[in-house]
Amino acid sequence: MIKKLRVDYRLVHGQVAISWSRALGVDCILVANDEVAKDEMRQSMLRISKPQGIKLVIKSMEDSIKAIKSGVTDKYKLFIVVNNVKDVERLTDAVPEINDVNLGVLPAVEGSRALSKAINVTADDTETLKHLLSKGIRMEIQQVPTETAVKVTEKLLES
Repeated sequence: MIKKLRVDYRLVHGQVAISWSRALGVDCILVANDEVAKDEMRQSMLRISKPQGIKLVIKSMEDSIKAIKSGVTDKYKLFIVVNNVKDVERLTDAVPEINDVNLGVLPAVEGSRALSKAINVTADDTETLKHLLSKGIRMEIQQVPTETAVKVTEKLLES
């Protein structure tokens, strides 16, 4: 059962590993990321960050989609983490039951603008988020579970 899909450029770290895992009651974190799936050093660093008693799986986007669609992940209370909004689009296009997205942290980059203190989006990100909204995907900006969530709306994306 997919509990939540989170976008956080840092992937697994203190907030994700501890706060969100506890708040959601998950027993497995799936990092869906093409680059990390090929990088043993980054995988090792992410494994150090995971909480004890929670399984950490790191897969490419394609393999993540295959695993979810095959039902092999159904036995877990699954928390999926990606590091960009394009990967959210890929996942939600392939797995329609994913319809709730947490925007956690996206850093400022050249040409980006702030939607909140922790979410910065480029023009491409904005278009992708608008597409997700048009598909009925619920999105909220929330760094940690104790923080009040801000609903992502068309108006917010245009401001």
